[in-house]
Amino acid sequence: MKFLGNRISIQYELFGPEGAPTVVLSHSLGSSLIMWAPQLPQLAQNFQVLCYDSRGHGGTAAPEGEYSLDMLGDDALALMDGLNLHQVHWVGLSMGGMIGQNIALRQNGRFKSLTLCDTSAQIPEEGRAGWRDRIAIASEQGMEPLADPTMERWFTAPYLAENPSSVDAIRKQFLATAPAGYIGCIHAIKTLDYLDQLHAIDLPTMIIVGADDLGTPVAASEAMQGEIPNAKLAVLKDAAHLSNIEQADAFNAALMGFLNAQ
Repeated sequence: MKFLGNRISIQYELFGPEGAPTVVLSHSLGSSLIMWAPQLPQLAQNFQVLCYDSRGHGGTAAPEGEYSLDMLGDDALALMDGLNLHQVHWVGLSMGGMIGQNIALRQNGRFKSLTLCDTSAQIPEEGRAGWRDRIAIASEQGMEPLADPTMERWFTAPYLAENPSSVDAIRKQFLATAPAGYIGCIHAIKTLDYLDQLHAIDLPTMIIVGADDLGTPVAASEAMQGEIPNAKLAVLKDAAHLSNIEQADAFNAALMGFLNAQ
């Protein structure tokens, strides 16, 4: 389905019983709502689930130019408002977790809970050169040269070897991402710096991270837990960046246990 909000067309899907508490799922950079397939069957039993494609990804518009986290947050808020979803449980992975932090800090009262998965609250200065390199590659050569290095960050070596069909589906979605959208979102996240503000988040918060996530490592999740009052942390063994796919059962157990307690 399509929704026109914040001056762009946003693609979204709704699952689960209408009128039930709503969970919003927000995906990583270079993916789309398809990455949440392992979570949907369990979530949709007791929750209405809103999946959407972030600006520049999937079926959502990919305008040229630099995006900001405020812009990405405003896209999600416009979609929520258009669907009359005034308070939701937010689940965001990587970029989706950064968008969740943005909304939680700017729009107090929109979330019933916050789940931050394989994400960070701060991009260190030494990490910004890598983002600049990705912008240059995507600008000059497109997404293909970035695909294999990305899969190697997103999954552990054993998973890559043993689950070619699953990896291929995610790789194809990455390759289908518009370079303008990928680059726009990198501009939004490469100067991320929310860590010193997280103490203001007064929400039930769950943090989930793969033990082998190199892009947003366990230390980044521990730093967020240290700032957000009473935040819980689950570290999933044998999982890299897309822990919701690589260790779906453990991820779902942590997520459902948290959401059902709210």
